[in-house]
Amino acid sequence: MVDKKRVQAQVRIGSEVHEIAVPAGQAPVPPPDPTPAPDAIFPREDWPQVPLVQLAWARSGDKGNQSNIGVIARRPEWLPWLRGQLTPERVKAWLGHLVAGDVVRYDVPGIHAMNFLCSEALDGGGTASLRNDPLGKGMGQILLAMPVAVPPGWR
Repeated sequence: MVDKKRVQAQVRIGSEVHEIAVPAGQAPVPPPDPTPAPDAIFPREDWPQVPLVQLAWARSGDKGNQSNIGVIARRPEWLPWLRGQLTPERVKAWLGHLVAGDVVRYDVPGIHAMNFLCSEALDGGGTASLRNDPLGKGMGQILLAMPVAVPPGWR
């Protein structure tokens, strides 16, 4: 790799050579400030339940026999409610008909999100599985059907 500043771009038309100014880029972008995960808020017994899709978006995919499910809160202030209810144990129980291994939750700072890594989740993976969804693309949608509790008047 050669630094862009060390290369002069040129265009040749016949015997004429035209030098072209190419922006050399910008200053390095610093990493984001570490954002601590918000404290989880655990629901009370009297809170009503709604499908997770009303509070979050999800996107899922695969890496071999592992499924990756990203869950993004529709509003940043809802992330603590989601953290309190989307525990690895609860996600594994909800997806238990598909996930044979562990479920690990990772926080995704800066975008009010979490990522769930589900192992032994794809019956061997895309080339080995006979499942309708061997790549785990639908697992996020299945998770979005899970009921979660919300405070009264949460909207």
